[in-house]
Parts: sequence; C-alpha cells; structure tokens
Amino acid sequence: MVDIATRVYNHKWKIDPIVRSLIDNDFYKLLMCQSVFRNRPDATVTFSLINRTRSIRLAELVDEGELREQLDHIRSLSLTRRESTWLRGNTFYGKRQMFTPEFMEWFERLRLPPYELEIRDGQYELTFEGAWPEVMLWEIPALAVLMELRGRTVLNSMRRFELQVLYAGAMTKLWQTIERLRRVQGLRIADFGTRRRHSFLWQDWCVQAMIEGLGEKFVGTSNCLIAMHRDIEAIGTNAHELPMVYCALADSDEALANAPYDVLSDWQDEHEGNLRIILPDTYGTGGFLKNAPDWLAGWTGIRIDSGDPAEGAESAIRWWQDRGEDPREKLVIFSDGLDAERIEELHRQFHERVRVSFGWGTLLTNDFRGLASGDSLAPFSLVCKAVSVNGRPTVKLSDNPNKSIGPVDEIARYRRIFQVGRQKALEVHV
Repeated sequence: MVDIATRVYNHKWKIDPIVRSLIDNDFYKLLMCQSVFRNRPDATVTFSLINRTRSIRLAELVDEGELREQLDHIRSLSLTRRESTWLRGNTFYGKRQMFTPEFMEWFERLRLPPYELEIRDGQYELTFEGAWPEVMLWEIPALAVLMELRGRTVLNSMRRFELQVLYAGAMTKLWQTIERLRRVQGLRIADFGTRRRHSFLWQDWCVQAMIEGLGEKFVGTSNCLIAMHRDIEAIGTNAHELPMVYCALADSDEALANAPYDVLSDWQDEHEGNLRIILPDTYGTGGFLKNAPDWLAGWTGIRIDSGDPAEGAESAIRWWQDRGEDPREKLVIFSDGLDAERIEELHRQFHERVRVSFGWGTLLTNDFRGLASGDSLAPFSLVCKAVSVNGRPTVKLSDNPNKSIGPVDEIARYRRIFQVGRQKALEVHV
C-alpha cells in the first residue's frame, strides 16, 4: 500500500501527472460516449467549468502554469494495450463485449481536443469545444485536476509530520465510517467519487478500504482505472449530459418535450438489465414521471440525484405502483451529497420497499473536513457541464433550483414546457 503522506511530501519531479490514463474516468462517461458515437457523433458541444462555490477563488489558489501542464499532459494520453484489452474483453454488468469494435477502434486512436483557459474575477474560465464524443471525455479529468491542484496548494505548505498526521486522521475518519456502515444490513454501496476526489492515490486508498471493510456490501467503483487495477466492478449508467444535449438540439417545443424520452429510447436499444436506470431530474422529476411513456416503467430502476432524496424515492414508488409495477423489484440509487448519516437514514426508510443502492461520491473521496487549518481542504461544488450544442444553449433545471444551469429566458421556457412548478431551494455543498 502506498505511503500517501510521503508521496505528497516528495512531489518534486516534473509535473507529477494527476491523470495518467484516459480510463482514469467514470464508467458512465464511456457508456455515454459509445451511445453518442453511435447516435449523435456530429454534434459540436462546448463544455465549461462552473464553480458553484464562488468564495473559492480558484485562479488565486491554483497556478495557471501548473494547470496548463496538467491539461497538456492529458492531451498526450492514449489507451494502452492493457486498457484496450480490458475494455474489449472484460464483462461489464454481465455483458461480454460491452464496447463495440467500431467504438474501440475510434477510442484507441483518440487524443482529447484542445482547451481554452482564461482568468476572470479570480476564477478560471476553462472551456472545451469539439465533436461531442471527443470533448465529453474532458469533463471528469478536468475536474479531478483542479480539485487536486487546489489540494496541493494547501499540502505544499505542510511539513512531513503534519502530512503524516493529516492522512492518519483522514484514514481513521473514513475507517470509522466504514465500521459504522458495516452494521447496515443489506447495504449496497459503490464509489462515485472520481470527479471531486482529493487525489487519485486517495481515491484508490478509499476503494481498498471499502473492499476490506465492507466486503460484499461494496459493489464497485465508477473509476475505470481503479476497477481494472483492483479487479472489481466498474459502476455507472447515464447522466444529465444526454438529455441536456438532446434537448438543445430540438427544433420545436414538442420535440423538446419528447427529447428526454428519445435519449432513453436510444439507450434502451443498446442496454438492458441494471444499465436501464432512469435519471429523471434533469427537468424536474415530477413532470418527467407524469409524462413518461409506459415502457419506461419496465426499466430496472431510478437514480435520485437532486432535491429531497426521500421525496424523490416516494415519487418513484407511487409512479411504479400506478403503472402496475412492484416497487420491491425496482432499484433506487441515491447519489446526491451522501454522508454516513444520510445513507443510514435512507436505507432504513426504503430498504424493505425497494432495492436500495448508494453511489457515494465527494464525501467518500474528499472528506478532509476538520482536518486542516481553517477547513482549507474542505470539498466544494465544482462542475463541468455541456453549455452549448451547435451554438444553442443547454439547460438543466434539476429538482433543486440552486443547481439550475442556462440562460434565464431559456430556463423559463424549459420550466414551462416541462411543467415545473414551485421547487424547494436546497443549499449545494458538493
């Protein structure tokens, strides 16, 4: 096992790459990338960094030269033979050859497209524009780089023993949480923490701790590189990006209203079983379920990623019951802002009513709260989203209006078309 504190102290060599592989990425990005490669390869999409925690002035914390070095290094990466063999030959979600030969041939030739970087009002304006299948793979590495560089700024001021104490405290804190979760009967939990992790080494340590501490309760990781190295399941399905882009491409209000279901129709053509998971909150869960075609009720489950998680799960249960489905056979995945207390509470509330699973993200792989002076290592809310498609703006509404994205007039239009009523604004921490 790597001595993380010593490795951090010895960060003296050139660049010390934060991202060392194209598959140091989330599995759902690769699944979506293949779907986009098949269905919408010619769309030109722009992704942009969005720092929701404006009090964290990233451009004053992270050196621009170091950031450019890290991003340039990522552009030099390509799939290794081992990585390609794993993707081509491994079984994912019970399916052999999840990735088609055509997609793999394209992926093996891929180098990520250029980026644009500017500084405005203490924040980095980082954008990526290009063909959708290529540019979408920037999202997770870009976030991981910025989160780790911010952490390195704090860690660089610490001495050797300070670092040893810091990481000992973080390890103890996580292990105590794992021991607490071990007592939860029937728990199913996965690591979803790549995008806002403290570092790759720390995420890998967290996964190893979960493997040892939780055994079969730990079902896998979203990180493909760690899944390959640790010989565990790669976990992930689809995300808000797909309906955001499909909707921006719609040429009428009617086409816009149908676009979120067109996304899932394309997905259904490619995947079955536990990959048929609905993410209903992009434009409000209530309207999505109210207008959803009946065939979606036959899907395996739903992921709850914004708003009040208990309310979201209750809505899903009522929706399944109204359509003659047995909720006890359905899977509900909770993935928003989870900590041990919320995991225990949601499991207790729903585990006998549905099949419950958790995608534990930032507060698994980046919980250094209370361990550094002034909470200088506390996680914050940084995202990288598709903001335009073929020159048209994208919109995300969410079940929490504090997570909405897009021009004000377009947000109003989407709220009208998707019949979004009053929403409760919840504070966004991560």
